Amino acid sequence: MSINYDDLLENLGDGVYFVDRQRRITRWNRAAELITGYPASEVIGSCCADNILVHVNDSGQVLCETHCPLTACLEDKKPHEVNVYLHHKDGHRVSVRVRALPLRDQTGEIIGVAELFTDTSDKTANHQRIQELERLALLDQLTQLANRHYIETELSARFEEMTRYGLSFGLLFMDIDHFKQFNDRFGHEVGDLALKNVAKTLQSAARPFDLVGRWGGEEFICIIRNIDKKGLAIVGNRCLALVEKTFVPLQHQLENITVSIGATLVRSEDSNQSLLKRADQLMYCSKSAGRNRMTIE
Repeated sequence: MSINYDDLLENLGDGVYFVDRQRRITRWNRAAELITGYPASEVIGSCCADNILVHVNDSGQVLCETHCPLTACLEDKKPHEVNVYLHHKDGHRVSVRVRALPLRDQTGEIIGVAELFTDTSDKTANHQRIQELERLALLDQLTQLANRHYIETELSARFEEMTRYGLSFGLLFMDIDHFKQFNDRFGHEVGDLALKNVAKTLQSAARPFDLVGRWGGEEFICIIRNIDKKGLAIVGNRCLALVEKTFVPLQHQLENITVSIGATLVRSEDSNQSLLKRADQLMYCSKSAGRNRMTIE
């Protein structure tokens, strides 16, 4: 009995692509198209680093330049596995688990690498959250994030949790840099795409039990549960780095986006208003210091 391996490859839930020894892409399956947004016709024959996946780590470091699992696999002829964020065609970042495996010919010689990648974002939990938010009319329609009213409700719940159980939490107050000029230059349709891409990237950067919401306009808020200042800085820097690696695809270029962040832990004497005001002021400190940075207190 013969096995149709091509059919098997096309029906896998994992994205799969093959590269030769020059890292040119020779195969791109259907799941790879769905996860990345790139059809096979646009990537076959190109190099994997040519503005396609452009894997980055938690710090926003481009792995193609330093720690590429494909290159490591070609060099030491061993499998490599790592968590990365790939570049979706629409511009946002997607969290994936990557496995690079050597491809050998009949003599055992390395002729390329197969990379398998699995979308590790919690789509089921996100879908359930979206359904619940829609039911309560607490969803921001453009970005699919929690809206301002839901953020305020969640803040009150976190204050109650702190009072009853002593669990601390932190706040990230984020504003897209130069957004008005961005809108004026490219139009509101492109501006809306920028907002949606930032939203998707922030959702991917946050932990599953944290809340990411759109406060209004180009402002976003992350409520980070049960965390200390060091942990808050880690999450904030991850958001900063991944947004910086987020793009809005235009006709002849990829336009970068950055945010300024104010980060702060809740204090015993805080209220919703005082916590939000402090985070907002810290965000403006980041703006004054040059943008694309975080100020934490």
